[in-house]
Amino acid sequence: MSRTGVSPARETALTVLLQISGANAWSDGSLKRIIARNGLDSRDAALATRLAYGVVQNRILLDYYIGCYCSQRPSHLEPVVLNILRLGGYQILFMDKIPHRAAVNEAVEMVKSRGRPKAAGLVNAVLRKFVSNWLDMPPLPDESRAAWLSVRYSHPQWLVQRLLDALGEEEAEQFLRCDNEVVPTTIQTNRLLVSDAELERELHMADVTVEPHPWLSGCFQVSGTGDLERLDAFRKGHFMVQDAAARLVAAAAGPAPGSRVMDVCAAPGGKSFALAIDMEDRGEILSCDVHPYKIKRLEEGARRLGISCVKPLLADARERHAAWQGQADLVVADVPCSGLGIIRKKPDIRYKDPDELAALPALQRTILDNAATYVRPGGLLVYSTCTVLRAENEAVTDAFLAAHPAFVREPFVLPGPIGRTDGQITLWPHRLGTDGFYICRMRRKSEETV
Repeated sequence: MSRTGVSPARETALTVLLQISGANAWSDGSLKRIIARNGLDSRDAALATRLAYGVVQNRILLDYYIGCYCSQRPSHLEPVVLNILRLGGYQILFMDKIPHRAAVNEAVEMVKSRGRPKAAGLVNAVLRKFVSNWLDMPPLPDESRAAWLSVRYSHPQWLVQRLLDALGEEEAEQFLRCDNEVVPTTIQTNRLLVSDAELERELHMADVTVEPHPWLSGCFQVSGTGDLERLDAFRKGHFMVQDAAARLVAAAAGPAPGSRVMDVCAAPGGKSFALAIDMEDRGEILSCDVHPYKIKRLEEGARRLGISCVKPLLADARERHAAWQGQADLVVADVPCSGLGIIRKKPDIRYKDPDELAALPALQRTILDNAATYVRPGGLLVYSTCTVLRAENEAVTDAFLAAHPAFVREPFVLPGPIGRTDGQITLWPHRLGTDGFYICRMRRKSEETV
């Protein structure tokens, strides 16, 4: 227990939630910093992560129930009081191994320790309502299917409606449910240094729960690891963390050893490194980013993995560099996007302001138009995003191809259940168990101007 009498895991989770709501911090980065600062052991770190992520994943639902039992609207409560109620409510409704009495008592102690003793009665009363009714909570709003799904799975209604339009009711609900589930971490073997069998044996010896990816060679799903960066296998560069969907971008590109490649939006480097592994570290990959600190991360990552063909460069993907025009066998443009395909990894992405996302397709088109100039005649251009919205995916590449007749979509084959594509594919989490991604492979015709 901490000096306040509140468990360190709950105190850490509350601090993270307050940073998210008060400073627009991202949950994953905030968790990492505060867990390290508070010196949590692996057990408390795991609980703090589960609590913070669980509240973010279910925030709209929790606020709906809080509103049913509280005399004040949730939006009118102080952030510290509201987040303590969310934490208590989440434990009561979603965590079977935590006694309800402990969830209520800890919440009351938390609100006192945070200097809000007058709110202790409100917290106690509201959470006791949760306990009394946890098997029969109030009905959800049913004025529309989108409204019901929005509250049930805590996704904003605008996003739910877009998913309903794209997928239909049954699959949209599967997608929403998938976003709130705990998923294993996927890693890729660095075959430049070790074999799959050697890495699997090394991880087993470190007491990591590891299983080969069900259909993607060279990848494993791991759990029970705590901080992966603490593992000897990580420090020695024997693997990198990369979801199967991101790995498939390199698979769709299929660069040959010795190729000249450009990755125009490369940080944090996973796709560049996957390309380098596929190229047997032969050739050259210019890995560009606009932020100096991300260039440093690219350099550190390449050094850890023992990769020499990746050359990090400070460059804005929107700005044209004459020396690079028509020089690359392959250009990869994994552009900035809404990130709505990786909500299950970064749950707070769902709450982005849709008005801010409206400008993304124009930025994506600018980057794609520029990246195309670097492709040699006969070379490849691969466009990808980690979103599932058509406006950032097919609509962008359709418009690009209409304006650039020198390029055509080219079919490609991906492993496992995916198989042959017609030149583009959206990877849906609920169908494939991957992150949500879009990949489009385009070939520049020989001897034609862009």
